[in-house]
Amino acid sequence: MSNQTTLTEFLLLGFSDVRELQILHFVMFLVIYLVSLMGNLLIIAAVVLDHHLHTPMYFLLVNLSILDLGSISVTIPKSMANSLINTRVISYPGCVTQVFLFLLFVATDFALLTIMAYDRYVAICQPLHYERVMNRRACVQMAASAWITGIVYSALHTGNTFRLPFCQSNVINQFFCEIPQLLKLACSDSYLSEVGLLAFSMFLGFNCFVFIIVSYVQIFKTVLRIPSEQGRHKAFSTCLPHLTVVSLFLCTGFFAYLKPTSSSASSLDIMMSILYSLVPPVMNPIIYSMRNKETKAALNKLFVWRLFTKN
Repeated sequence: MSNQTTLTEFLLLGFSDVRELQILHFVMFLVIYLVSLMGNLLIIAAVVLDHHLHTPMYFLLVNLSILDLGSISVTIPKSMANSLINTRVISYPGCVTQVFLFLLFVATDFALLTIMAYDRYVAICQPLHYERVMNRRACVQMAASAWITGIVYSALHTGNTFRLPFCQSNVINQFFCEIPQLLKLACSDSYLSEVGLLAFSMFLGFNCFVFIIVSYVQIFKTVLRIPSEQGRHKAFSTCLPHLTVVSLFLCTGFFAYLKPTSSSASSLDIMMSILYSLVPPVMNPIIYSMRNKETKAALNKLFVWRLFTKN
């Protein structure tokens, strides 16, 4: 308990102690961060400035881009700063903030992906009812419920984790503060309640995943009945990337949070955390919008408008 009262900081696992490799890590993370930043900001700007994109699907995409910006901004900048100034320290309040915000953005992200699957189901399987079901009020309520769910979920897990006494060490075997790694530092079996809560969360996540799968089964059945090959291709190109991102996001999250705890650092743990924390924010703009003709047209209009404004 004495360690708990005097604990004021944690040490994050560095990718290397070699200075050249630390600079390489900084450069790689900087490129990833800038790509995600640019892609998501372009989507937000295009949707906000083009009234043709003021539809339920693009409203949900804007929320997804905001969540992606938030989740990647919580983890990468601190890791880059540590590599640049050759330190591993993160303060106790900083760690609490990082856990809360990361869980908030990730939980809301997954809830929103579930809503997006429902949106695609209604659009493809029940097109005549789409405007009535996915009206402006319904979209706002769905997005708000996703955010509220994320806030409650994050507050519950963050409070339950940091009420534990940490007496094993203050070294976190990860490049950001993550609950499974923090539980390794907890005294005796006091972390079992949080493990149970995480297992229950994964159960809820699995149910959402089943809902998404069922939605896409119905979507694919409808798509296969489309007589036009171009129509089938358009529907598949819209749905398959969404399913791919959800599968990657959930499977890597399952591995990170349900894998048996071990006191030793694992390169596989770091790889899984990179896959579920960094890859989706980078890939989502490419998968959902950059391949979309309407978004490309909106971005072209945006750049042309800016060019003429400057001239």
